Amino acid sequence: MLYKFKSRSTGDLIMLEVNGRQVMEILGKDPDAPGIIEAADAPAAIHVLEAAVAKEEASRQAAIEEAAARGEPEPRFDGITLRQRLVPLIDMLRRSGAAGKEVVWGV
Repeated sequence: MLYKFKSRSTGDLIMLEVNGRQVMEILGKDPDAPGIIEAADAPAAIHVLEAAVAKEEASRQAAIEEAAARGEPEPRFDGITLRQRLVPLIDMLRRSGAAGKEVVWGV
């Protein structure tokens, strides 16, 4: 399954199921149901997504520092960070919010 985010002010954004589900969980949305983020709610959604990115980055940095303190090699992480995955959606939310348009998925 793919997640397709749509807005009248941007192009569509498509995510693989695993990534789309992760985004839905971060946003507190039902991953199996269609949904909407109203333009007025876009800033709050952006804040939640950016907080998740900061949390992941802090966790990665802590793991690197712990490994260094133990004299172990740096841990390996997934090649694509949460920041890289969320930048297009955050941009969509910013542009849609500024234009007064909602972002929908599953419709």
